[in-house]
Amino acid sequence: MEPSELKSRLDSLPNHAGVYLMKDREGAVIYVGKANRLKQRVRQYFQSSGDTRYFITLLPKLIGDIETITTHNPKEALILENELIKKYQPRFNVLLRDDKSFLHIRIDVKSDWPRLTVVRRPKSDGARYFGPYHSASKLRATLKLAEKYFQLRTCDDTNFRNRSRPCLAYQIKRCSAPCVYDVSRSVYAQRVEDVLLFLSGRLNSLVSRLELQMQTAAAELAFEDAARYRDQIIAVKESLQKQSIVRQVQRNQDVWGVYREGAQISITLLTVRSGRVATTKNFSFDKQGQETSTLLSTACNLYYHDQTEVPDEVILPVPIDDMALLSEVLSESHSRSVKFLAPQRGAKKKLSDLAMLNAEHAFFQDQQGQERKQRMLLRIKDLYRLNNLPEWIICVDISLFQGGEAVGSSVCFCNGEPYRKRYRRYKIRDVDGTDDFAMMREVLSRLLTRSHKEDQLPNLLVVDGGRGQLNVALSVVADLGLDTIDVVSLAKSRVVEENQRSAERVFIKSSKSPFPLSPHTDEYRLLTHLRDEAHRFAIEYHRKLRTKRNFKGALAQIPGIGTTKEKLLLRHFGSARAVEKAEYEALCAAPGIGPSLAKVIWAHFRSAH
Repeated sequence: MEPSELKSRLDSLPNHAGVYLMKDREGAVIYVGKANRLKQRVRQYFQSSGDTRYFITLLPKLIGDIETITTHNPKEALILENELIKKYQPRFNVLLRDDKSFLHIRIDVKSDWPRLTVVRRPKSDGARYFGPYHSASKLRATLKLAEKYFQLRTCDDTNFRNRSRPCLAYQIKRCSAPCVYDVSRSVYAQRVEDVLLFLSGRLNSLVSRLELQMQTAAAELAFEDAARYRDQIIAVKESLQKQSIVRQVQRNQDVWGVYREGAQISITLLTVRSGRVATTKNFSFDKQGQETSTLLSTACNLYYHDQTEVPDEVILPVPIDDMALLSEVLSESHSRSVKFLAPQRGAKKKLSDLAMLNAEHAFFQDQQGQERKQRMLLRIKDLYRLNNLPEWIICVDISLFQGGEAVGSSVCFCNGEPYRKRYRRYKIRDVDGTDDFAMMREVLSRLLTRSHKEDQLPNLLVVDGGRGQLNVALSVVADLGLDTIDVVSLAKSRVVEENQRSAERVFIKSSKSPFPLSPHTDEYRLLTHLRDEAHRFAIEYHRKLRTKRNFKGALAQIPGIGTTKEKLLLRHFGSARAVEKAEYEALCAAPGIGPSLAKVIWAHFRSAH
């Protein structure tokens, strides 16, 4: 944007509350901000000021346009800013990217027989959600404990409706099997209440409730039930002891801590439930020159916007401009008081100091992890005589199932970690039979042609196989004029003597002999992870294709069943096998299937036997 255009644009900005979107010369949104007075706030970016954010000096060169959206008040601007940041993900805004991978436990208390499920994103559907859990292993441990001691059903609704005998979960005493047996609804509802107390962190209340139930059962001589309550009490108390006790006040709090060195920042969030530290979440950022208060303001706005359960208090290390506004918005949306505090002394200040200490530890752990990855990549570069540092690696695998249905897969790693946005799958189009080399050539040609077109070429290409696969890959790279890409192949271990196997081997262009890949090294971990991930991704594709083929084969042979009715049947019953086993009355009840067609379907499968 020329200086004259910029001046004219700034002069025309409204002097109301709202949100501003800065766009580059190609129209992409690069920054989103909110303001009580748009004209005054946006002008500050183009005046001499003490703003230390590194992108400020780049704005005159980057800005192509400035768009504004006015709102009735600052509260609406706060909410709109959150939505626009998530929509456009601007390069210069703080983005809580880790939040998208958090898992939640969902329980629909309105269901006749509620069950626990795992979901990524909570919805406003009346169900209760618990989390987020930043660790999948912790979530699995929680579910395992809940299943073992509270025995809610685990099957989905379709299996629940159509089951005729109890499943394995009942046999190992992880489910009470209400699908088959006459389980008391009041007893089941009581178990649901116990689970809600357990997941809410109200463990003391749960222990008291279970002790009363144990005493009642013992008084009624129901010793088996009493023993089950006793085991539940022991498990809950053990869970209680594992949590860090920070204070005796039974209050739910979120405590934020920040540690930074220049533009490198680590943010830690401690979730304190009923006076105990329940979970810890860490967010890492770089190239962020914002003031700590501004950064925390944006982070809190993004984080709490999607939370179905918020604490009574949010404790911050420094005051932020939007503390009162955020408190008002969250209090209104959750129909109870939510306070934002920046304590200077006392027990809450000690909690804040604990979060700051955790943020510092997370910062240096992250730095050490990055340095280790860098050393690993440098070692791989030197060990296999690569021209480039292998920051972007793509691994390709060819997979067949019983000699047919050939598919290819490619997985991408960035700085030693999976980058799933660039995972790709391929159906083999041009090769008949089982010519592995020809299939490898086809997949590599398609992959590298597309990557070159999208400017996403890897530094290192890894192919699964030996010297032959390496030569194919080198030939494809040369034919496409992409000789700057390094290429290696990774061969599995083989039997060399009776009961002895060789090491896995790496083949490179400049050596006739392969390099043995020593176990317990970083390069072994990375390269085998690459290969195994590519193989897993291909097998997953095989399974999907076979499932689709089997579903189609089972139902397509029935007269009167087209694509639409096939989908209706599968959606209602869950599988082709369930359709096959369904009785006539169940088929009649399926959507889109009348009595006449139900009779045809029922007769088709009975005649097949």
